[in-house]
Amino acid sequence: MTTSEGLEATSAVKEFILLYLMPEKCFEYFFTNLNFLHVPCLTIVLSKTVGLWIVLGTVLAQLPQLLRLTRRGSADGLSLGSALLHLYSISGPLVYCLARDFPLSAWSDKLFIAVQAASVCCLLLHYRGRTIQGMLLVLVYAAVVVLLGSYGTTLLATTLQSSSILALIASKAVQAGTNFSSGQTGELSRVSVLLVWAGSLALIFVSVQEKGTILAHLAHILSACLSTVLLAQVLRYGRRISTRSKAKREHPASVEDQDSVVGNIQMLGSASDVVL
Repeated sequence: MTTSEGLEATSAVKEFILLYLMPEKCFEYFFTNLNFLHVPCLTIVLSKTVGLWIVLGTVLAQLPQLLRLTRRGSADGLSLGSALLHLYSISGPLVYCLARDFPLSAWSDKLFIAVQAASVCCLLLHYRGRTIQGMLLVLVYAAVVVLLGSYGTTLLATTLQSSSILALIASKAVQAGTNFSSGQTGELSRVSVLLVWAGSLALIFVSVQEKGTILAHLAHILSACLSTVLLAQVLRYGRRISTRSKAKREHPASVEDQDSVVGNIQMLGSASDVVL
């Protein structure tokens, strides 16, 4: 790398830092004066870092899930009820922004998340042989959001926004219950779960910084705990499925024999139950 290329790379890094992480004055404190303990600047950097963290953990979280669904052509292990609750959780803030006539820049991220959530619901129905219902769901959902945002009362919009965190908690709880009952996570994306987990932790920090109510703090903490449960399930069940798949590739006959033995035992157990 030549000297000019090195200077250009350094300049690009500096522009990124100044644009997304800190103002010029803090950059001078940290990198010119080497004063890394300047508390006001540390607070600014931490707040902006958490903001980027939330963007990755919320706005982009559903993209890996969509890619996995389309690549695998299956929605096994994903709960439709959980997906619908997640769609509702983002609809409240979206309707609120529309009802209050906020500029597009204030709710474009919520619109992007809603499109992803609606797409996930549509794919879940599609892979279960209910494609028409999936398409109707997206159309009806879009119409309802527009109608509520345009003609709904402020009280209704506020109520929907307030209930969004409860719907999000319920969505995670339903998916966690589905994973536990089936003993697998199916096509649940590890990357999406990891991003949601990171975003939920960042939201706790924002809630504390904004000095919200105790109920708001508890709701975000509960949401983060459920995200942790989902992450643990994905890591545990995913490893189990991966180990089994690897064993099946290496020794297909033995795995099939094992499955046959297990099936026979289950059939014998059922037969004994009938006799008794």
